[in-house]
Amino acid sequence: MEAFTRLDAAAAPLPLANIDTDQIIPKQFLKTVERAGLAKGLFYDFRFDEQGVEKPDFVLNQPAYKNAGVLITGDNFGCGSSREHAPWALMDFGIKAVVATSFADIFYNNCFQNGLLPVVLKAEQVAQLMDEARGGNHVVSIDLEAQTVTSPSGAVFSFEIDPQRKQKMLQGLDAIGETLQAAGSIDTYEMKRALSQPWLEGA
Repeated sequence: MEAFTRLDAAAAPLPLANIDTDQIIPKQFLKTVERAGLAKGLFYDFRFDEQGVEKPDFVLNQPAYKNAGVLITGDNFGCGSSREHAPWALMDFGIKAVVATSFADIFYNNCFQNGLLPVVLKAEQVAQLMDEARGGNHVVSIDLEAQTVTSPSGAVFSFEIDPQRKQKMLQGLDAIGETLQAAGSIDTYEMKRALSQPWLEGA
């Protein structure tokens, strides 16, 4: 997992509440366990019409936001079914952080396991970021170490994050990476167990 320290990126405003995981990545794109290639299904029903043609009025289809690295959105983002493909699709598109007033719990947890930073801010702060993201300069800075979001105009907003999750994001550690940090201790335990309880090894 790639470490997250600081992100300076274009922010795309998506002022909708209760966007569920099926809207983030529809079920027809869940046939793969590969993370690459899921960007094509991200917000598919929002981005494309029935003929598969891009809808020009959807924010991520607009030239200024096609390379957005931050999504500013509404309340309860990521609700619905548990779907790890949702953060995968966002990241495959190039989005590395989502800012909202709240997230669904399972989606929020999945974000940290996959290196996507979910940032919770107050409603008025999210509204200001939305407004500024619609302007000509829509570059937002997110500093995980300082736990701040800086708007295009320079307004600074602080956010809370669990300290352990913060450190894992800063170090780029997912569950596997965290376990591998203890590889030496695990090997030592296995050796001791093999000596003291050889029957468990089939000896």
